Amino acid sequence: MNKNSNRLGRIDEELKKEISNIISYDLKNPNITGLISVTKAKITPDLKYAQIYVSILNSKDTKETLSALKKSSGFVRTEVAKRINLRITPEIIFVLDDSIEYGERIDKILKEILPEKPKNKDE
Repeated sequence: MNKNSNRLGRIDEELKKEISNIISYDLKNPNITGLISVTKAKITPDLKYAQIYVSILNSKDTKETLSALKKSSGFVRTEVAKRINLRITPEIIFVLDDSIEYGERIDKILKEILPEKPKNKDE
């Protein structure tokens, strides 16, 4: 079991790195706007599907960008097949990861409601 989960972890990391490169350098879709970061890749144990979590910042339209990414999943899969030597190239499923955006929103709210940090109590 542990060997298999290690292997899946290595494949996840490799997928994350390669798909990040593919999105940054090879996708030429004008509907994909903003800064897209691959935050996580999770492949199923049977290697048939891979969920790719992406964070989209500064996009004109996040929904449109995600939709365009989903439409490009066939191209991304073909590129992955060329770059990573797997018996089965997984079907790529893009999932929006808004945790970074969520974190930024919470930071902003906290800054608004909390006063400046107090000095050390010892002083």
